[in-house]
Amino acid sequence: MNVNISNIANLPTIFGHFKIQSFKEGVKEHLVVFKEPIKEIPIVRIHSECLTGDAIGSLKCDCRDQLASSLKIINQNGGMVIYLRQEGRNIGLLNKVNAYALQDKGLDTVEANHQLGFMTDERTYEIVEYILNHYKIKKIKLLTNNPKKVFGFQDIQIVERLPIIMDANDYNEEYLRVKKEKMGHLF
Repeated sequence: MNVNISNIANLPTIFGHFKIQSFKEGVKEHLVVFKEPIKEIPIVRIHSECLTGDAIGSLKCDCRDQLASSLKIINQNGGMVIYLRQEGRNIGLLNKVNAYALQDKGLDTVEANHQLGFMTDERTYEIVEYILNHYKIKKIKLLTNNPKKVFGFQDIQIVERLPIIMDANDYNEEYLRVKKEKMGHLF
């Protein structure tokens, strides 16, 4: 795997003071936000980019709430957020907006992806193992509801899955139901 790695820099945030480092894989630049010292078995959140949720505050998903909650947990307990540039379950922003338009016509998030010719979830996690190996981490407590993330590693042992459950709202209730029923998310 050909990956360029940035220097480590300080990142003061509204959630606490962290360190950041970027890992460039091809055209994708992933970010690691971590609290030092990194424990032997750190809490890790693997968070896929969601521009509409994370940056703009969309109510159609729970992404921003999960990211904020994760950063608070990491600030209090140590660990890291690995922010993957895999917008819209890795279908890209243009296709994500097209999927939103199909959802406006009554399709759910899974049906919309299929209508556009994509699998339910196009994300991959090889870079996560690369990143964890870079930090010499072999065991983690994984902050997730996604079972694909729990079983997706070869050399990293997940000693505990920590749920990250957010309250539903009028706009994301159906989305969360589909994640549970069609994607097997553990709520």
